[in-house]
Amino acid sequence: MNNGAIGVFDSGVGGLTTVKELVKLLPNENIVYLGDTARVPYGTKSTDTIAKYARQDIAFLLKRDVKMILVACGTISSAMMHEPIFENVMIPHSGVVLPTAEAACKATKNKKIGVLGTSATVKSQSFANAIKAIDPEIEVTAKACPMFVPLVENGYTDRNCVVTKLIAEEYLDIMKKNDVDTLILGCTHFPHLHDVIQDIMGDGVKLISSGAELAKFAADALKKDNAFCDRQTEGKRELFCTDSVELFTETAATFLGKDNHAQIAKCTLKT
Repeated sequence: MNNGAIGVFDSGVGGLTTVKELVKLLPNENIVYLGDTARVPYGTKSTDTIAKYARQDIAFLLKRDVKMILVACGTISSAMMHEPIFENVMIPHSGVVLPTAEAACKATKNKKIGVLGTSATVKSQSFANAIKAIDPEIEVTAKACPMFVPLVENGYTDRNCVVTKLIAEEYLDIMKKNDVDTLILGCTHFPHLHDVIQDIMGDGVKLISSGAELAKFAADALKKDNAFCDRQTEGKRELFCTDSVELFTETAATFLGKDNHAQIAKCTLKT
């Protein structure tokens, strides 16, 4: 047993999709979440800058005595494939790429998988490489969607939002033309646009949430290591952001529910 918290971080609010799934799967676990909202998005920055920011995020969580760190960010998870971001970190950790790739490969029927991600994620080809390593016969179509993160961060997520629908239709056109039957939401911000994307792609296309798959991975890993807490009551949720607490609180309430009982505070990361 291990009563330490599960640490989760992302460039902004997107990683709350992982937190939401963790609460469903592991309601008794404490969770510490960091959203680097002052520097969002990471996906338009260089690999060196992304790695620098990630190390600062990790250092913050380690000071909170977490027992596991989940990188609820497709951009950083992709950078992890090339940069030693977790050097000297001795606790279990994972990004979204491998768990999500495995889930997509299991889901596809026609061996045509689409990947939506930030510019940095798509450029890295991390999801495509992971999928090809599992099944070389799968055809992968990747599309960078740089406008999705700011739309989510500013609350433009309703399926009837005209602006969001127009942008999504443009991004998803290549996926429809290539007849993908499985679509990876390779940034944890993107599940907040689930309804918009599903409406455009149709019910025949399976959407794979990278945040949800990461949460499932965490539950399986803790079970394997016998590292669940022995708490019988609801776990504590501590959410930290690096910019406006008011805006972050409003967004957290939208995605976690207003009765989520999370403690929200602003923090400063060492640069």
